[in-house]
Amino acid sequence: MKKVQTLFLITVITAFTGFKVYQEYDIDDLRMRYSSGDYTTWPKPELDSLVLQDFEDIGHLSDLEYPENNSYSDAKRKLGKTLFFDPRLSSSAQIACASCHDSELGWGDSRRVSYGHNRQLGRRNAMTLLNVGYATSFFWDGRANTLEEQVAFPVSDSLEMNFHINLAVEEIAQIEGYEPLFLEAFNEPGVDESKIRKAIATFERSLVSESTKFDRFINGDSSVYSNTEVLGLHLFRTKARCINCHNTGYFSDNKFHNTGLTYYGRKFEDLGLYEVTGRKEDIGKFRTSSLREVSRTGPYMHNGLFPHLEGVINMYNAGMPQPKRKGSQLKDTLFPVTSSILQKLQLSNYEKLALIDFIKTLESRSKRESPPVLPN
Repeated sequence: MKKVQTLFLITVITAFTGFKVYQEYDIDDLRMRYSSGDYTTWPKPELDSLVLQDFEDIGHLSDLEYPENNSYSDAKRKLGKTLFFDPRLSSSAQIACASCHDSELGWGDSRRVSYGHNRQLGRRNAMTLLNVGYATSFFWDGRANTLEEQVAFPVSDSLEMNFHINLAVEEIAQIEGYEPLFLEAFNEPGVDESKIRKAIATFERSLVSESTKFDRFINGDSSVYSNTEVLGLHLFRTKARCINCHNTGYFSDNKFHNTGLTYYGRKFEDLGLYEVTGRKEDIGKFRTSSLREVSRTGPYMHNGLFPHLEGVINMYNAGMPQPKRKGSQLKDTLFPVTSSILQKLQLSNYEKLALIDFIKTLESRSKRESPPVLPN
């Protein structure tokens, strides 16, 4: 009997706490504003002074633009898809791009870090390729400026496909079945590195999300959102401060920030963008990942150490790690500094749940990409 009374008391307290927090917001008004189809009626976002200059609010994905020097064609996409799934681009002939980017796993691989050549573990979490065409730099550290540049890195990385790009080109060129695919894609015979890069990049750019629950809601379907999802959307743009980095229709500012996860001087140390630029102000900075489809693409962060969204939200709510200098570190010019954008948020448990409920509405229908028949 005592156990039953205790459970009842917890239930009452939880319900009352949720009700109390919930009543701080006029959900009906927020629902009307956000689903009006008119962005000017939306409540003003809570923005940090660092992001005011070029801020763009969240919304629909814009139409994807293909570069002038690599325009889209169905034939080029078909070739790119075939190459994407072809393990003969690796030295072992066992690892393809699709090995770490699986359509059934949100175009990632659901692992903390991926297995590569000789079952070696990679260093960073495999980022999803969904909507990658909207990114302005690539990899967590931004080492590639275009998707065409990005293609060669996994091929040549000794932890991934472990093949020199020239040898990979020679391997593909020797496969007779590829000749008509390259001819149709580029209107000329021959296989070279540039064509392989362009074809795979074209396929990757084609991986664009379908309409999400969020898109339908802001388009005017006010009934599609629950009250907690409406609240989560509002928190995302205001109290939770997510919108400072996760903005635009891509839900990423395409910039780099230090979120306090460098693990400086410890296991899992990773200095991020600094390893590319050599500038000390870039220590610990990583590219802001898109939140579209994020509920399908765990585990999270550059090191994949966060298996669930709940853990990520809890860390941001606490203000993320803010390492302090000690002893010899007082004179360490490379000691990482967490971005000042990150602050303690004071979100209640109910608000954290609402925020996660909203983030889950950024997921679209999952589609399986059927593997192609590889040429002989």
